[in-house]
Amino acid sequence: MTDTNTLHTQPTTLPSAKPSRAKRAARKTRETATNTAAADSRNAKTPTKLDLIIELLAGPEGASLDELCAITGWQVHSVRGAMAGALKRKGHSITSDKHEGVRRYRTGTL
Repeated sequence: MTDTNTLHTQPTTLPSAKPSRAKRAARKTRETATNTAAADSRNAKTPTKLDLIIELLAGPEGASLDELCAITGWQVHSVRGAMAGALKRKGHSITSDKHEGVRRYRTGTL
């Protein structure tokens, strides 16, 4: 004996009609605009820590080790290593002067 309450049939759904050309074109335009905006935000380059160091060193007064450590969050030996290695490989020459007891570093292109 079968219980009629437990047998349920799913109602059949008809496939939806194909949208008109105008609606498809409008959807495509919206999708393209959304995709372009998303691609622009993905391609926006955030400055690296080396970029920040280069920016400070290229300024008129240069930068001290304390300032460079503050913006990067690195220790002193890491900042010195970046200047001696990575920045020189990129073609920057590093000079230093001592003003009022504080050593300031500057950069120029070789």
